[in-house]
Amino acid sequence: MNNFCELSPRVLSIQSHVVHGYVGNKSAVFPLQVLGFEVDSINTVQFSTHTAYKHIKGNVLKNEELEELMQGLILNEVDYYTHFLTGYSRSPDSLKQIAEIIKKLRKKNPALVYVCDPVMGDNGQMYVPEEILPVYRDIVVPLADILTPNQFEAELLSGLKITDLNGALKAIEALHNKGVKTVVLSSTDLGVDDAIIAIASTKGGSCYKIEMLKQDATFTGTGDLFASLFLAWSHKTNNDVKLTLEKTIATLQSIVLDTFKKARAIQPTGKIPPALIELRLIQNKSTIEDPIIEINAVKVNPL
Repeated sequence: MNNFCELSPRVLSIQSHVVHGYVGNKSAVFPLQVLGFEVDSINTVQFSTHTAYKHIKGNVLKNEELEELMQGLILNEVDYYTHFLTGYSRSPDSLKQIAEIIKKLRKKNPALVYVCDPVMGDNGQMYVPEEILPVYRDIVVPLADILTPNQFEAELLSGLKITDLNGALKAIEALHNKGVKTVVLSSTDLGVDDAIIAIASTKGGSCYKIEMLKQDATFTGTGDLFASLFLAWSHKTNNDVKLTLEKTIATLQSIVLDTFKKARAIQPTGKIPPALIELRLIQNKSTIEDPIIEINAVKVNPL
């Protein structure tokens, strides 16, 4: 199995899956493959669409089914990965199972990089069971190398309210103190007017912020896309956090803007329905491969 060490970087991604649209693995796998990563994916749910649609049909992967899939990978000795990526988990038990999988994968490759997107909620509301929070906070987060919460999730995990940049830095420091090497607040409402700010920090190293324009629409799958892009560019830039943040945001902004413009061309006014605002990943393959940096990250002095 040492042959795997000589090949392309390999990711195991355990996230949700939709038949139509782009969230979870549908949002994360394609960009990683385009950027040269081998990706094995396990789907925690298989739904017809994401949950913003009126009708949701599908099924949920049971814990014993996840265990069976992992056993198959281990028995066939194809369980060597350079990276492990997780997103939405539906229950505390499934999240505890994720923690055990990390430990098993690190036995095969101690240098495994774990990228955790702690999907719990946004805009002050949780959309997972509250019992998931202590499992993330106390068990999963300390295992993560890279953590990509949004502002609300960072508040939940750190126990600190974020109302300004100083508050964000305190929350980031608290997460570093849990053992996380790189903490990235994927989106915060700390910008002025129609801007949002992302902040990336390495433990004992540099911290950068980047400001981006907010579009007048609700997008899904952007957090999943952000985590996968940050994983990829961290590897490709040898953990240059400034360049990684710039490349990630450049890609994300370009895809979001293109998606928004195409949706508005079809529906010029009013709220855009979910079917018109699915991320245009395929159409932006060249952008994913070679994003043009138009917004530079600014260094922030740590606390």
